[in-house]
Amino acid sequence: MLNLTVPKQLQTLVENRRIFNLKNCELNIFESYEEAYQVPLTFNDLVITSMIRGKKVMHLPDKPTFDYLPGETVIVPAHETMTIDFPEATMGSPTQCIALAIDQAYIQDTMQYLNSYYNAGNEEHRWALSFDQYHFENDHEVTELINKLIRICTSEDKAKNVYADLQLKELLIRLIQSQHVRQASISTTDTNQNRLHFVLNYIREHLTEKIAVDELSKKAYLSRNLFFKWFREQFGITPLEYINRERVKLAKQLLAKPQSNIYTVSKLCGFSDTNYFIRVFRKTEGTTPKAYQSCIR
Repeated sequence: MLNLTVPKQLQTLVENRRIFNLKNCELNIFESYEEAYQVPLTFNDLVITSMIRGKKVMHLPDKPTFDYLPGETVIVPAHETMTIDFPEATMGSPTQCIALAIDQAYIQDTMQYLNSYYNAGNEEHRWALSFDQYHFENDHEVTELINKLIRICTSEDKAKNVYADLQLKELLIRLIQSQHVRQASISTTDTNQNRLHFVLNYIREHLTEKIAVDELSKKAYLSRNLFFKWFREQFGITPLEYINRERVKLAKQLLAKPQSNIYTVSKLCGFSDTNYFIRVFRKTEGTTPKAYQSCIR
């Protein structure tokens, strides 16, 4: 975990700020040590924030208020003011959050690269960050990339601008792919709209059954290898990872019902092995099915 500021170096007890400047980004580390409310924060560039410790309550323009917890990520457009509450911050239990401000020209160059070289034939779509999906929960790949960027930005390595450039591109791509998979999952008004929607709807309709990747590749009219490549380019995850995510979503709905048990839910969600179901659930949600069930009840 990222170290806290040495107490004698604190400039303020609310949103104390440390800054690390790189060529294409600026890493800000914010810490609060006392209860505070309605604290405004604005950046001149797009900012990717990530909660490290403690709890904030976030108020974004035209968005519902939400709790911001460790491991979560929020993206905010340039010049948009976040208003933040710190209801639980104390000297013994401070909040800590990073904000990665990224140069707009760098983002545009990355989007241009994606649109030029990272499209998939007839499935082309315009790659861009959307602020309709701004809150990323339990996305371990995004969290790991941000943690790498924190280590790079705070290091003394002379080549850190080079390393940061590689990680920034990967982070932006990962965020866009995550948004794309969510958008594609909810855009189901026309199941035969294109190859992508046809495959995703087939998966959803057969979640409780065994889904063979060979069958999916046939549905997409692609070889197995090309299907894997095409799917990863679209979403940044494998077909199996997508299937398991959808099964976990279904499992969460079933676990909320009275008298449901883990073994039955596992079977209903298409898992032949309950232990494997528990491992997948823990990886996706950061907790076990039993703990999740206890929490929601």
